[in-house]
Amino acid sequence: MVSRQVLIDSRFPTVICAPIFSRGHGFQTQVAIGIDEGMKHESWVFCDNLVSLHKAELTNFVGRLSPAKIAELNGALMTALGVHH
Repeated sequence: MVSRQVLIDSRFPTVICAPIFSRGHGFQTQVAIGIDEGMKHESWVFCDNLVSLHKAELTNFVGRLSPAKIAELNGALMTALGVHH
C-alpha cells in the first residue's frame, strides 16, 4: 500500500491507501515501481482501487518513492479521481 507519511503519523485511526500488485495493465491510473523503490520485484500501484485501512493493518515498511515517482503517482491519482488542474 502507498500512503502519505504525514497521515500515518497523525492521530487519525485510518489512512487512504493505493494497493500494490505484482501485475499491471499499463493503465494511466497505474504506476510501475520496483527495486529502486524498495520492492523485491516489479510491481504496480493501482490508483483506481483506493482503500481506507486502519493504521494497525500497516505493519511493514517496504520502501519509498522518488520525487519523480511521486509526480507520476500524483498524475495517476488525478486521472483516477477525474481531477484536472
